[in-house]
Amino acid sequence: MKKKKKKSIGIFFAFIIIAAAIGGSNLYNLYYGKNSQSETETNTMLQVIDNKQENDPEDSIHIRDVDSLYEDDGMDVVTMYLTVRTGNATEGTNHTWDEINSHSAYYYDELGIDRYKVEALLQVGNEEGIPAGSLGFGKTAPNATVQIRGQTSSRSQQKNYKIELKENQGNWNGQTTINLNKHQTDGLRFRNKLGFDLLKNIDQLPSLRTQFVHLYVNDLTDGYDDGFEDYGLYTQVEQLNKTALRAHGLDRYGQLYKVNFFEFYRYEDAIKLSTDAGYNVSKFEEYLEIKGDDDHTKLIDMLDDLNNYSLSIDDVLDEHFDRENLAYWLAFNILTGNADTQSRNCYLYSPKNEKVWYFISWDLDGLFRTDENEVLGRTDYGSWETGVSNYWGNVLFNRCLKSESFRDELDAAIEDLKANVITGSRIAEMVNEYTAVADNYIWQQPDVTYESLTPDEYKEIADKLPNLVDANYENYKKSLEKPLPFYTGTPVIEDGKLTVNWDASYDFQQDDLSYKAYISRNLDGSDIVASYEGIWTEFSCDAPEPGEYFLKVKAYDENGNYQDCFDYYTSEDIGKVYGTLCFYVNADGTIDRYTVEE
Repeated sequence: MKKKKKKSIGIFFAFIIIAAAIGGSNLYNLYYGKNSQSETETNTMLQVIDNKQENDPEDSIHIRDVDSLYEDDGMDVVTMYLTVRTGNATEGTNHTWDEINSHSAYYYDELGIDRYKVEALLQVGNEEGIPAGSLGFGKTAPNATVQIRGQTSSRSQQKNYKIELKENQGNWNGQTTINLNKHQTDGLRFRNKLGFDLLKNIDQLPSLRTQFVHLYVNDLTDGYDDGFEDYGLYTQVEQLNKTALRAHGLDRYGQLYKVNFFEFYRYEDAIKLSTDAGYNVSKFEEYLEIKGDDDHTKLIDMLDDLNNYSLSIDDVLDEHFDRENLAYWLAFNILTGNADTQSRNCYLYSPKNEKVWYFISWDLDGLFRTDENEVLGRTDYGSWETGVSNYWGNVLFNRCLKSESFRDELDAAIEDLKANVITGSRIAEMVNEYTAVADNYIWQQPDVTYESLTPDEYKEIADKLPNLVDANYENYKKSLEKPLPFYTGTPVIEDGKLTVNWDASYDFQQDDLSYKAYISRNLDGSDIVASYEGIWTEFSCDAPEPGEYFLKVKAYDENGNYQDCFDYYTSEDIGKVYGTLCFYVNADGTIDRYTVEE
């Protein structure tokens, strides 16, 4: 739990050093928060010094969230009224509400254009209306723009929305960018809020403010005023931007990247200084979306060292990362089963004048999904996506996990969270609170139309959700005993022989490893063409006839523990088929490899 800290005489002397570094002016005011800095910024400086003094004998600085942001527990449902109308071409708001809701993010990506927007009047109140003093009270002119948000989720019928208040048009809870998430693929509709609410009680990890929202929309873009239409229940999540950084006591002038798809390779063709020849923002942001300072020097220095295998990973971590933050971030995602975090769904943050990088969580609607997937007949979040093996394909986590000292830190973080924060009893209390809210909306229009669960299934999954803490913990323990996942190569045909190969697996206990593999004409392995058992990472067979084939490979240790290869095939009906490479033998003897598009 979060602990309040006290000022000490030592802090005063620390401020003398700070004052000397900046010229020595206003020392008295600097210490007591009466200079040109805001009180929040001064308190943040005090907090940083406290953390340096009390928490780390090696003088590294840990970031800590601002507890007062969460004095409101966020359980009240806020009612938002959104009146949308067509704007102008200059600002790109000359579209209709139907256009906004007709396209996914992939439509814009394919065309290489910005997402459509419309003008909007956002008003915040309650079910009875807009009280005096509330955002938008008495207004008739637009005060915002609105567009869809999200990537994969934008394919859903019910869209997520990003509402941006215009300059000098006020704010809501100090926020001018308001994210409304429908979470249509989350049958419970509250997992994202559950995740951020858990983070509020984890010292080592910042959280973000969340709120349940009941949304009404009045569409004037069709030329008619038919009044407000009920859009059901949403979850608002605070946008992590410069405003949020300052609110959370962090450096708004620092580096901040939203991780789109990033496995911590060097990516020299894309990750460059903004002053370098050939620098391309669009190519850079395929990996990391730039949300803060665009001086990428620190990022590149970190990647250079991380990908230099002559350097000890412990030395790299000590220089470039807050080990505590990194261990707790991994521990949180492992214990909650939040698997879609191997290479995305987080932010990287570094204060402007520090070399250290921190992880900040984002998009948590994937946690605690095992039982719901089982009810829906889905196989996702299984196999190597449980425990530490889920992170083995990422350079940073791969190198971290090979360090025995870091594994000890991760284990301590997991034990701490399981005992003190992510407990079955606490999760049960939170689930009861959330279901009491969600029940008022998801069984009514419009949400009931798109709800994937029946009321009985919903109750069963909600009731069993607290048990997943122990299940995820056991999966973590087992993953430390198993071989680690590995990639397969693309099969080749030469001189009438088909050859397949794969990378060697890895075992923390340094057990002897062997492999079992087979090639089949059917996904279920019912028509095997060739098979192999042995210690080598390659085998050959007679080239098969043209057609579709499936290669399955598993690694085994000497105790019978096994692990699938990283490759998987996706089936629309059941989800992922793990440990499976699909490939096609063409008539000319060439081979095409099936690739999964996320």
